[in-house]
Amino acid sequence: MSSFTPSTPAVPPHALPSYLQAEHLGPWGTYLQQVERVTPYLGNLSRWVETLKRPKRILIVDVPIELDNGTIAHFEGYRVQHNLSRGPGKGGVRFHQDVTLSEVMALSAWMSIKNAAVNVPYGGAKGGIRVDPQTLSRGELERLTRRYTSEIGLLIGPSKDIPAPDVNTNGQIMAWMMDTYSMNTGATATGVVTGKPVELGGSLGRVEATGRGVFTVGVEAARRTGLVLEGARVAVQGFGNVGGTAAKLFAEAGAKVVAVQDHTGTICHSSGLDVPALLAHVKAHGGVGGFAGAEAMAPADFWGVACDILIPAALEGQITQDNAARIQAKLVIEGANGPTTPEADDILHDKGVLVLPDVIANAGGVTVSYFEWVQDFSSFFWSEDEINARLVRIMKEAFDGVWQVAQEHRVSLRTATFIVACTRILRAREMRGLYP
Repeated sequence: MSSFTPSTPAVPPHALPSYLQAEHLGPWGTYLQQVERVTPYLGNLSRWVETLKRPKRILIVDVPIELDNGTIAHFEGYRVQHNLSRGPGKGGVRFHQDVTLSEVMALSAWMSIKNAAVNVPYGGAKGGIRVDPQTLSRGELERLTRRYTSEIGLLIGPSKDIPAPDVNTNGQIMAWMMDTYSMNTGATATGVVTGKPVELGGSLGRVEATGRGVFTVGVEAARRTGLVLEGARVAVQGFGNVGGTAAKLFAEAGAKVVAVQDHTGTICHSSGLDVPALLAHVKAHGGVGGFAGAEAMAPADFWGVACDILIPAALEGQITQDNAARIQAKLVIEGANGPTTPEADDILHDKGVLVLPDVIANAGGVTVSYFEWVQDFSSFFWSEDEINARLVRIMKEAFDGVWQVAQEHRVSLRTATFIVACTRILRAREMRGLYP
């Protein structure tokens, strides 16, 4: 009789979910690479790391509406809850013609990381509709928003999943979402979304919050690296709430905004743009294109502009291996979600460029969203000065923690942020255990 010693079977690596294709992973592939990079630093928690590689819940919905001309149009909508171990889902809703499931999955995962990095009690979620909102009338946009809200209504709620504005959505969209959810549930629930108008329970300081967060961590990084803000040259991609606010605050601190790019054009002025005038132009004309106080330049030349600070504040995947080598900035502050590919990250690191990753740099928005949510539950509201002071304190504390981890492990700020955030998420997962 032969003896048999049982052994622990090797755990095979999990295959990709069947709804994704390995050759077309998109933004989700970028996120997976980031998780792989952080795994060696997770210690005993690494047994739970697969938790981070798959969303908890995905809802894909059909959003039919009647157009103004009487025809019926169908749009594809998503809501993804990546992880709820630390609290209800939190993340925006974007309306964009190029929205994909991979994109929404990645954005929801980055929300998990972002919320944990600044230590607010949320999990990560995200939503989107494949639509160009510029092609819809106001009435069509309202019907689309309300129908989408009704379709995802079984997932969202003030203690379940709280949407917020993102690309091409705003306070009005959130007002329609709040009203629709409230009508469907039979009671006004202001806390079901954040980023609402102040008149409906929105928070003061919310519109500028993400840009203010970008500025705050930029100031902290500049202080630690010896970069003097007075006279520093800043280039900004995207000039909406995030890029425009960051540009205004850097200009007020004495920096010169020398180049700006958005979907309407790319402009530059070596001695510094008049930021208040540019903001007024954008408000009047919908973009920076045609601004009289600047010279136009080729879009591709934006990445080679002589600057000290570069702020990508548009869409994901903008800094790639094709343009990263051209970047002259000492500091890249990611105002957008996922603007830098892993390949570009490595190029910038080898060039000695300090990258302040999205998951900490643009967390100001969700931090003030948290304040709004808390205020809605208590029906007690703080002043704008109180909001901004709390925001700056939390962002500074979060950045300090990430900086220390980066120095301790000699890793990039992105990997350090993932170490901090993933540790918090997986500790919560471990302590909660698996049910049933």
